[in-house]
Amino acid sequence: MKLRVIFFLMIMIFFSGCEKNREISIAANEWIGYAPLFYANEQGWLKNKNIRLIRTVSLGESLDLYQNGLVNGLAATNYEYEKIKEKVSPVILLDKSYGGDKIVSNVSIDELKKAKKIDVYLEIDSVNYLLLKSFIKKHFIDKNKLVLHNADQQQIIKNDYDMKKPLLIITYSPYDISLKEKGFKEITSTKTDKDLLVIDALFIDKRYLDKKRFKELKKDIDKAVLEIKIHPRKVYEKIKNYYTNYSYEDFKSDLKNIKWINNPSSELLKLLEENGIETEDLIEN
Repeated sequence: MKLRVIFFLMIMIFFSGCEKNREISIAANEWIGYAPLFYANEQGWLKNKNIRLIRTVSLGESLDLYQNGLVNGLAATNYEYEKIKEKVSPVILLDKSYGGDKIVSNVSIDELKKAKKIDVYLEIDSVNYLLLKSFIKKHFIDKNKLVLHNADQQQIIKNDYDMKKPLLIITYSPYDISLKEKGFKEITSTKTDKDLLVIDALFIDKRYLDKKRFKELKKDIDKAVLEIKIHPRKVYEKIKNYYTNYSYEDFKSDLKNIKWINNPSSELLKLLEENGIETEDLIEN
């Protein structure tokens, strides 16, 4: 499937390269905080601005598509931004993780400390790794006993686990629902780990910073966030096909695990700058 996506994107870029109002492609995975983009897409607002949304299975795949020149931007976290910050700018802030990124396990933290070996499943080249580093540091777990298994979230939820072994899985909404159904329990998250900053934004290649277009997109994002707050059922019905085995109750519950930051406070902007995140190209209201 990934090869078909790449082949399609190469054809798309070839034929759109000479257009005056060139199509801009944006990669986004199934994170709950990207719901405003999915809703804007379903409403036809992205198409009206010649913006194409490319769905991916992980943050890592979104990053790969950008680094290989197959998309012009991506919805991602500050972790991915650090890897490409010389080439992209955050243009629209989306959300701050407030429990949406989490670690689940089949055993307790005390049992993890005593274990001789822990199998860890995560997207290694993503914000998942930040959660893992913070967790083992806080709980004094020896990193040498961790056996890391790199997998995207679709692979993680489909895996057949040996529940007799100590397991750690770094995941995020909505994938944690499937893992909890398998018997895993949450042991930490971005809600309980106060020192961990995870924000999501729309990052665009600096060569394609069409401010007029993104000012209009910012209005659409704001409309979408307002619709999510006021009419969550209506939005869910529009975008439910973007998610796998995701009920309305799950959707509504997971909305509590993020905080919308599309209209950031001056305090948040200062915090972003302190954490090395540029704010000069952010679209203001």
